[in-house]
Amino acid sequence: MAHKLFFSHNIASFIPFLLVFHFIPVVVSQFPYGYSQLSYRFYDWSCPRLTNMVKYGVLAAYRSDTRIAASLLRLHFHDCFVNGCDGSVLLDDTDDMMGEKNAFPNRKSVRGFEVIDNIKEDVERFCPSTVSCVDILTLAAREAVVLAGGPSWPVMLGRRDGVTASQQAANEQLPSPFEPLENITAKFTSKGLDLKDVVVLSGAHTIGFAQCFTFKNRLFNFRGSGKPDPMLDSSTFTNLQTMCPNIDSSNTNLAPLDSGSMYRFDNKYYTNLVNNAGLLESDQVLMRDSKTAAMVNSYSMNSYLFWNDFGTSMAKLGNIGVLTGNKGQIRKKCGAVNV
Repeated sequence: MAHKLFFSHNIASFIPFLLVFHFIPVVVSQFPYGYSQLSYRFYDWSCPRLTNMVKYGVLAAYRSDTRIAASLLRLHFHDCFVNGCDGSVLLDDTDDMMGEKNAFPNRKSVRGFEVIDNIKEDVERFCPSTVSCVDILTLAAREAVVLAGGPSWPVMLGRRDGVTASQQAANEQLPSPFEPLENITAKFTSKGLDLKDVVVLSGAHTIGFAQCFTFKNRLFNFRGSGKPDPMLDSSTFTNLQTMCPNIDSSNTNLAPLDSGSMYRFDNKYYTNLVNNAGLLESDQVLMRDSKTAAMVNSYSMNSYLFWNDFGTSMAKLGNIGVLTGNKGQIRKKCGAVNV
């Protein structure tokens, strides 16, 4: 998922809302692999304070950096999409392993590692060698969405951390903003997800930013034409050209994925697509397929429908390829496998 929000409210005034926000019901269907060994109450006895520790760890990071909400959500997606939700994206490179942090989709792009490391340090203090890094990341992604004004959803727990990572797998398995819809859909279905999940999880682009190189072709050389994307909204086009001039030095400039509400989790992302104002071609292409366009239109008109479906899809995402039982390990530090 590429980087896509603004809070005018003081965060302190928002906390009561967070504490009473009810879970949106999520129907857990046929998740792949070992999800059946997960439980909503996995740490109730072994680490009863876990959820609050994660919540306040994310809140502390959010208070100093509102971008971190989108970053943690994206970090979770990039973990689960590469050989399953096993915390592999958190591993540092070693002499024997080229990990995922420096894969092309992640290099100088994926962030939030220090937030997970800080929470893990706190958790280890109270519950040593008990809670996996991947469970912390999964919970942190949910708390990030809630802080950005989005829905909550029940999270099953009991995942174990993987003992390896693969830069090649990250390069091959993560969807790219340059790919056609059929390729992206194929990558989703290979993970046990479906076309609806493509549309719903793309809605995460309602918060965060993307680097200019991920969409500059739409501004200056769309599909090799030497011209802009003719479908791009003219006002959006003008604004983006200002942020991302046609020079190499602008490639790493950041542009909001949802310019209307870049720090708030809402359904404006879908409204942008309806108005041909999507940032990434891989987002706007959802309006060029009749099935996905119908879903986009529905979500643009009904934020509660989007919230409910987003919770369901996030639950599915969080249960891809999990390690349970005696598989994997509980890392003591998220960036390294236990010696």
